[in-house]
Amino acid sequence: MRSRVTILDTAWRIVTHRYVALIFRLYIGGLFIYAAMYKINYAGEFAETIAGYRILPYWAINMTAIVMPWLELICGILLIIGVRPNAAVVFIIGMLFLFSTAIFVNLIRGTNIGCGCFQGPGSEMDWATLGRDLVWTAMAIHVYLYDSAFHLEQKFMMRVKDL
Repeated sequence: MRSRVTILDTAWRIVTHRYVALIFRLYIGGLFIYAAMYKINYAGEFAETIAGYRILPYWAINMTAIVMPWLELICGILLIIGVRPNAAVVFIIGMLFLFSTAIFVNLIRGTNIGCGCFQGPGSEMDWATLGRDLVWTAMAIHVYLYDSAFHLEQKFMMRVKDL
């Protein structure tokens, strides 16, 4: 019984280690930078993908197609360099929640559209796409809860309590 508890404790310490969170932070940050680059360059095509989801009103599609990729890019960069990573990961968790909800709704509807996640309309969404987004959401939540390694802001920026 004692060895079982020790194994579980060791496994928990490994899973919640700050370097695991650092790896997840770098992965999610790079992923969002990569996803944003195509959408920024092809905003019109991304707007068509957003319209295909049939969730947003018509007047909000173009603004969303322009703002969302830049938000993804900024949050990804902030995660990579470690400046305000908790704020950035909260935005990313929110976006992943919205993406997962939109994918789920359209899978239930039976809509046959591309997910618009990375490149063009060629990547059809399916239940694996939803599962992938949920895994990324879990990784982002892990970053929010356990990340404390290599934050650039801790090295160079003054905080209010330091004044």
